[in-house]
Amino acid sequence: MNDDRRSRLRDAHTDRATATHIPDTPQTRSPAYRLAFADEDFLCRDALRPVRLQLELLKFEMLLDEHGIDSTVVLFGGARIPAPADKAGARTKTLAELSHFYDEAREFARLMTKKAKASGNREFIVTTGGGPGVMEAGNRGAQDEDGISIGLNIVLPHEQAPNPYVTPDLAFNFHYFAIRKMHFLMRARAICVFPGGFGTLDELFEALTLIQTGRMQRVPFLLFGRGFWEKIVNWEALADAGTISAEDLELFHFVETAQEASDLIERWQPEAPREGIPGR
Repeated sequence: MNDDRRSRLRDAHTDRATATHIPDTPQTRSPAYRLAFADEDFLCRDALRPVRLQLELLKFEMLLDEHGIDSTVVLFGGARIPAPADKAGARTKTLAELSHFYDEAREFARLMTKKAKASGNREFIVTTGGGPGVMEAGNRGAQDEDGISIGLNIVLPHEQAPNPYVTPDLAFNFHYFAIRKMHFLMRARAICVFPGGFGTLDELFEALTLIQTGRMQRVPFLLFGRGFWEKIVNWEALADAGTISAEDLELFHFVETAQEASDLIERWQPEAPREGIPGR
């Protein structure tokens, strides 16, 4: 991370380096003597959680600002959806049938990356969770177009790493789900949701809730695969029951192909933010 600001005061990097070349005494070996910002044990204390939250908020924001990225296109979707070439090894028949969405995500990301490059890589930057499945397809599609893409990984109990198609300088890792989801949406120019599981549903409904309640401006909100989503969620039943309004069903659109999604984004006319919905 670059910091071009000039100061006449001694900088933190210099003091951190200097602090490693000091006399070895009982006092200097004490954890209390460590510089606070270089003391990992101190930073991981429960009382420092607000500081860690702020750090995760700042790091992503500052790096995207340094790269000149103003807006993103977010792809949510299942980590378990295989590429068509690998569908024979899918754990279920349904996953194998959903494998074509890997190719649609890849092609959609390529189309969006073409738009991004035309903007000087300032707008429409493909952003995924950085993992396998649909996420990999999104980052891969950006690479197909020789463009950049963002990956927002999160530390999970099982070992994982970013997929190999994420732009290395834009590969992030998070501890807090809440901050990660916030970053997904802060610069989103469009939100595209492919079939997925708990994580995808969580991201889908949090984003829809923010738009429904007027806490986020409306953007193209595209659900790939009407058959999947209408089987998973009975949208009409929610409206019929009155737990959502009939007009809430207009907050999203079903699409089947990358081109259909791209065309809808091209035609999109921004609307005024919705006012908050009391008693939702």
